[in-house]
Amino acid sequence: MLRLFLALSARVYGLLRYAPTNLLLDAIRTRRGLKWGVPAMLLALPYLYAAAICTMIIKDGGPGWLHLLVLLFVWNALKFLWMGPTSLLSLLRVRATELARSNAAGAIGQDARPPANVSAR
Repeated sequence: MLRLFLALSARVYGLLRYAPTNLLLDAIRTRRGLKWGVPAMLLALPYLYAAAICTMIIKDGGPGWLHLLVLLFVWNALKFLWMGPTSLLSLLRVRATELARSNAAGAIGQDARPPANVSAR
């Protein structure tokens, strides 16, 4: 039974890997995209608005399959809300690593240079 669930989840992941929101979140997770994580949090607002509209339609006697859209919209909104702080922390970690590497490279480069007051003969 566990093997069946594992295989099913792998298949679903394979299909949903190319969903537009997942592609956008993958682009944000790159080094160049980390700066767009906090502005991407604003994309949660249209998803929450769409979920609210679907909920109102359901309350007014709409079809039951709209519950699936509500779940999808809320899930995508939560993904974008979570990406903001996550990308900010990742960006801080990457910048700290880059700063440490540049300081280490600068210290090595300073030791390798000859003193400035030595004249060439």
